[in-house]
Amino acid sequence: MPIYDYRCSKCGKGFEYLARTLSDKPGKCPACGSKAIKKALSAFQVATAPTPCSHAPACPHAHGPGCSCCH
Repeated sequence: MPIYDYRCSKCGKGFEYLARTLSDKPGKCPACGSKAIKKALSAFQVATAPTPCSHAPACPHAHGPGCSCCH
């Protein structure tokens, strides 16, 4: 299920909405209740697996997220 970003034209607040179907849209702004909402441009995000440390096994952080010696 995709999450879309919306912005209220009345109060200016932005919010996310979890769409359960392709035609599913929020009915009103959760902050002020206005129906004057528009879909906002959002950044595309990709989930990736952590890259193993190239200095392993000498790096103490090689098996966890937080290795800073390779970045």
